[in-house]
Amino acid sequence: MSEREFDLIVFGATGFVGRLTAAHLARHAPAHVRVAIAGRSKERLKAVRADLPHSAANWPTVVVDAGDQDGLLAMTRRTRVVISTVGPYVKYGLPLVSACAETGTHYCDSTGEVLFVRDAIDRHHEAAVVSGARLVTSCGFDSLPSDLGVLVTALRVAEDGEGTLGDTTLHVRSMRGGVSGGTIDSMREQIRQMSQDPQIRRMVGDPYALSPDRKNEPTGSAIPQRGRPRGRLGALVEQVPVQRNGRTGRWTAPFVMASYNTRVVRRSNALTGWSYGRSLRYQELFDTGQGVIGAARAATTAVALGGLAAGMWWKPTRALMGRVLPKPGSGPSQENLDNGRFALQIDATTTTGARYRTRVAADYDPGYNGTAIMLGESALALAQDEVDLPQRAGVLTPATALGTNVVERLRGYGFTFDVERVSNGGRAGLPSPE
Repeated sequence: MSEREFDLIVFGATGFVGRLTAAHLARHAPAHVRVAIAGRSKERLKAVRADLPHSAANWPTVVVDAGDQDGLLAMTRRTRVVISTVGPYVKYGLPLVSACAETGTHYCDSTGEVLFVRDAIDRHHEAAVVSGARLVTSCGFDSLPSDLGVLVTALRVAEDGEGTLGDTTLHVRSMRGGVSGGTIDSMREQIRQMSQDPQIRRMVGDPYALSPDRKNEPTGSAIPQRGRPRGRLGALVEQVPVQRNGRTGRWTAPFVMASYNTRVVRRSNALTGWSYGRSLRYQELFDTGQGVIGAARAATTAVALGGLAAGMWWKPTRALMGRVLPKPGSGPSQENLDNGRFALQIDATTTTGARYRTRVAADYDPGYNGTAIMLGESALALAQDEVDLPQRAGVLTPATALGTNVVERLRGYGFTFDVERVSNGGRAGLPSPE
């Protein structure tokens, strides 16, 4: 691929996240990295380029439609890496994945769609292995912080000789930022398909839906069970989306991205030969605080998420919600972007009984400029650091394709990936978690 015309192409550069990603590359990509922007409208591409920093003034534009297979093949033959921000990916993404798999072109996107990734695996993983293409899905807030947060935790546990991961929970401690119109559109499309096909519902509901070796995965629950009541009461508690941690007193609600992020983490574990551990039981929750206020926030969050899913399930309400929810390509003001942030905490217990806490955080809007940085740096890692990356090809996750390389890249932009041991496997000398 060293003879290709470009190092990377931003496909979908006219969308909101596409523009933010192009702007990040214009500011921070090394001068020798050859970048182009692509989309279906030459006029809109030129307008986007005119608004980018001066370093992008001479970036070439490539006009191609997401459904033009011949055009996509021609585009991917010209570049080493493609960034895709064109969603819903299940509707528009597979032709580009196919082209990259065929031409041996590396690929990254910001999808959070189980159906798209499952289709990409089934249709194009083997071809990508043959061609050497790294097809790296979910390099935005879905699901890079979760995936790399668990990776750095597992690596620290192994370094300390404390076995492998067991019960592992990601808590969203704080998050400020908008939900993009593209994310809403992707959710709407997946729910629409689920409402029409029982087989799709079963697949999306499978905790190991993205596993490369489903028959060797557990058949029971994939979430931690420690400390939960047994018997009929336990079965009832399992159905309640709002929970109170008896040890910390903190209330939790469902996290809207958990159903996707958890499947990505489990795929990473399986792709690496279950290096995180066969006993890994992983979940993600939204932390709403303590006391009456925490309980009220948890209940409100659970009701809102349930209402959103129910509204998107039925065609009449789905159309009505489409009028009021954010539209694809839309985004927040610069002031709101500047005030964005997220802080995640991963609590893990190992097979030796040791307990670890990992903090993943950044002062960026998670769905917008935070995702743009994560996506841009993932692409630069694929373009510049190929020999230092894990030597894998196919449909991959951030952890299995990029490893700690992109962690170090993101730390350079103020991202936090910090792991600490908070209990020493039952041995004295370290404090217990709060």
